[in-house]
Amino acid sequence: MVLKQLQNLRVVDQDITNDSYGTYCEKRTVQQLLDYGFILLDKPNGPTSHETVAWIKKILNIPKAGHSGTLDPMVSGILPVGLGEATKALIVLLLGPKEYHALGRLHTLPSTEKLQAILKQFTGKIYQKPPQRSSVLRQTRVRSVYEIDVIEQKERLILMRILCEAGTYIRKIFYDIGEVLGPGATMIELRRTRVSQFNEDSNLVKMHDLVDAYAMWKEKGDDSKLRRILMPIEYVLSELKSVVIRDSAVDALCHGAQLAIPGILEISHGITKGDFVGVYTQKGEVVALAEAILSESEIVENTKGFAFQLRRIIMAPNTYPKNWRTKPVINN
Repeated sequence: MVLKQLQNLRVVDQDITNDSYGTYCEKRTVQQLLDYGFILLDKPNGPTSHETVAWIKKILNIPKAGHSGTLDPMVSGILPVGLGEATKALIVLLLGPKEYHALGRLHTLPSTEKLQAILKQFTGKIYQKPPQRSSVLRQTRVRSVYEIDVIEQKERLILMRILCEAGTYIRKIFYDIGEVLGPGATMIELRRTRVSQFNEDSNLVKMHDLVDAYAMWKEKGDDSKLRRILMPIEYVLSELKSVVIRDSAVDALCHGAQLAIPGILEISHGITKGDFVGVYTQKGEVVALAEAILSESEIVENTKGFAFQLRRIIMAPNTYPKNWRTKPVINN
């Protein structure tokens, strides 16, 4: 299976890959997925996001894991959890929108017309100051709310769907709506139903399913259930533009070198300066996240020069052989 982001790329040059190094991302072993995979967890009410990740590390017996986008203890829903080196790629999910379903109580009963008029005031760019108990600095900031829909209303109880920018506080939206109404409003329950391209129709996993799947693999050697749960981290990057590089360029990038034109084989159409891209091997493994220094036409028309500046290295060094040389040290 070819990753979505590696389809229909523009060919800059051609080369073959050495199958002795690396692994086609769709053919990773379970052990490899524990270092280059992620889980779409259906977080329950109760634990903090930090506690949830700590449990996953203990369940899977791995030293490193991390989540994308904190959920408060009493909030349920989608919590992407990266495993091992894959934690470095989760930052990409902050670029996409998030969707919530929120149940709240209005302290008054406005007309449908008045409520819709007030909700309209809370779409577009809004100002928010994080709540006192939040983990970030309490400074007023601007966030975008793309959509607010009333799904159901029974007298003063109201269920809403909110599509917004990452970092938006839904409880604060409810509070502010209540302030505009006058008597106030209180959020009762909240569930996150979308993170960037992932929603509740994606491969959501409950904690007990993860425990069962890991036990089946360890005790019976059956990895079928665990393979359905652990997904390649490259799926997270499906909405980014892409660059495919030669095997000979991989290890240099893993050691912090910038990506020059001679190392590039394929690029997404329409790359412009400043674009955030995923850098891949010919086997579809993500090497790094980078920012374009040149546009598509400049990359194609030139034969040398740096084209992309690395922003985050994901692949561990020495996965591919070293094909670069450092300058000799000259002693005076």
